[in-house]
Amino acid sequence: MMLALAALAAAAGLQPADTLGPALSPSPAREILVADDAALRRALADARPGDAILLAPGKFRGFTADNLRGEPDRPIIVRAQHPADPPVFTSGVHLVRPRHTELADLHSIDAPHNAFNIDDGGNHLTPAQHLTIRRLTIRDNGGRANADGLKLSGVQDVLVEHCTFERWGRGGSAIDMVGCARGVIRDCTFADLESDPASNAVQTKGGSSDITIRRCRFVHAGQRAVNIGGSTGLPYFRPPDAPHEARSITVEGCTFIGSHTPVAFVGVDGAAFRFNTVYLPSRWAARILQESTGPRFVKSRNGRIEDNLFVYRRRDISTMINVGSGTKPETFRFARNYWFATDDPARSIPTLPAAETDPAGGREPRFRDPDRLDLRQTPESPALPHGADALPADPPTIPR
Repeated sequence: MMLALAALAAAAGLQPADTLGPALSPSPAREILVADDAALRRALADARPGDAILLAPGKFRGFTADNLRGEPDRPIIVRAQHPADPPVFTSGVHLVRPRHTELADLHSIDAPHNAFNIDDGGNHLTPAQHLTIRRLTIRDNGGRANADGLKLSGVQDVLVEHCTFERWGRGGSAIDMVGCARGVIRDCTFADLESDPASNAVQTKGGSSDITIRRCRFVHAGQRAVNIGGSTGLPYFRPPDAPHEARSITVEGCTFIGSHTPVAFVGVDGAAFRFNTVYLPSRWAARILQESTGPRFVKSRNGRIEDNLFVYRRRDISTMINVGSGTKPETFRFARNYWFATDDPARSIPTLPAAETDPAGGREPRFRDPDRLDLRQTPESPALPHGADALPADPPTIPR
């Protein structure tokens, strides 16, 4: 069998790789090493369930692939041959309706538009499904356009982990999810510009549901670091008749530094912002907004802001919770948050749109090294039951 595979690879101008490394599937697979654009395109065109396409170090042009269909125990994997010396894409990668597919240890630098784009080909009946995206680094894509680091449209059952996003399109998102369902984004880092910020770091809109954003770090990561909901054109909703922009979205255990606001609830029907550490937002602690209007859409409602640690300067905050028209702020629940105003500790605990249950604050949290933005709390901190350090250990369900 190995001789036969080697002969096939040689005939295609490809080289079998020596090792596969960690993967989702224990099943035997063809391991195909590609070292240039032409070989990569041949490998993608011939990809079968269980294949591992390993990219040698160097620069690659982006590609479009619409045939990556792995199987539950035999995913198609596209990853670096040497993770310590990853391949670099200089233009966009587009996967159309992939299933049981993994991307790992790939870099994108200076892509002119979206760096990675994964979608359902515009047909909500054929979603992209069962995807794993890990250890991508995406940097400086999109210029001033509405361009995203990772665009996910009509994607179901997706895990994004240990990825790094730095400076994406000024009008876009690091991760933009449109009509996505059942996803986990965890242990990722988002860093943008303090001045001239992008729109947001993570956006879940267009009918997106059941998404968890867990233990991520956001550093000046856009105007709205996490936009739960948003404003989506009617043809792009998945499902087409969704009455909300977002539902059942959870943001937990994350650290937010700067940004106009760490989180905005926009056309939401139920979402949670819990056990997060928020440090020096420049305008608001949170926003409750409505951008998609009409009788079909619920008014933004049923959000929960609980067990967070907010450290802020009163002089920076225009309104603690910014409430827009056409929303239901009275349905939001505030509970057990810790508040500390660095410039007025005695007035740390704010007035909110709904009465908070068991608020705390007024004493300075003790961080390990705030000057270096190490916001882990010391054992002496009065805020230990709150914020990212206090997130319960039980992980979210990982979609498969």
